[in-house]
Amino acid sequence: MRTTILGIESSCDDTSASIIQDGFLLSNVIANQEVHKIYGGVVPELASRAHQQNIIPVVDRAIKIAGLTKNDISAVAFTRGPGLLGSLLVGTSFAKGFALFNNLPLIEVNHLQAHVLSHFIMEKGVDNQLPTFPFLCLLVSGGHTQIILVNDYFEMKIIGQTIDDAAGEAFDKCAKIMGLPYPGGPLVDKYSKEGNPQAFKFTKPRVSGLDYSYSGFKTAFLYFIKEKIKTDPDFIEKNLYDLCASIQFTIVDILLDKLKMAIRETGVKEVAIGGGVSANSGLRKSILELSLKMKFKAFIPEFRYTTDNAAMIAITGYHKFLKNQFIGHDVVPLARMTF
Repeated sequence: MRTTILGIESSCDDTSASIIQDGFLLSNVIANQEVHKIYGGVVPELASRAHQQNIIPVVDRAIKIAGLTKNDISAVAFTRGPGLLGSLLVGTSFAKGFALFNNLPLIEVNHLQAHVLSHFIMEKGVDNQLPTFPFLCLLVSGGHTQIILVNDYFEMKIIGQTIDDAAGEAFDKCAKIMGLPYPGGPLVDKYSKEGNPQAFKFTKPRVSGLDYSYSGFKTAFLYFIKEKIKTDPDFIEKNLYDLCASIQFTIVDILLDKLKMAIRETGVKEVAIGGGVSANSGLRKSILELSLKMKFKAFIPEFRYTTDNAAMIAITGYHKFLKNQFIGHDVVPLARMTF
């Protein structure tokens, strides 16, 4: 009998539904919310309202693309957290209602674990390269920067993390300082391809162990820009590409310094990256170059699995289904969750 999981993701501003059957992706539908761009960031109340509008058509579309009916579904997996509470509440409520009406088991998913397990999504007709345990995962997003030692599907240990701001936040804040629209991270990546990464030197934080820090870098960049604008009001416009390239080089270099330490300390020979910042071209290129130097196998996710998506929720739900890890309908969403 086939195991078919409906995955639902609503942790932030993307409403997504996906169908995974026996580990293989059948559909992955995402509805984006453009309204937040004019506010320079995600507005929680607007996000939750948009989820309410999007979730039924998105789920319906995912089931139809998969060529199935609701009677073919074995269980419903949903993002319990971490994320925006209002957004999570919409996804959690829908998942509980759908599961209850169709007499299906319910599976809670940790959004961060799902980013790690996105590397186990398989597609038919493709040479699926999957990590083997143990492996390291550099999880980098707007809200999280972590080095995770993954010993099994649900045996994960954070061995390094940011003590203040995340790498993705550093990208976005530096972009905002330069007057770039939200989300700024992808624009920094785009413009950096035309710039010189050595044009401007920015100091890197000194943090012991495998932990990260980006707050000092953001502050230093802010003061740097303020000083330059005093003498040349058009400094940013004249140097935009070089600034973006230098920002990206510094942020990625900080990430890799700690990752290299983690590889040496653990002796692990397989390394994956995940989260929204794993779409960054500089990081992807640097990881591949580092894998050749340090002789480890690198796993780079497809772009559609880097941002928030329900496919990663469904694959996590699939492996929880195999272990009979279900949850009752008294479950509530959590804005903060740890492994």
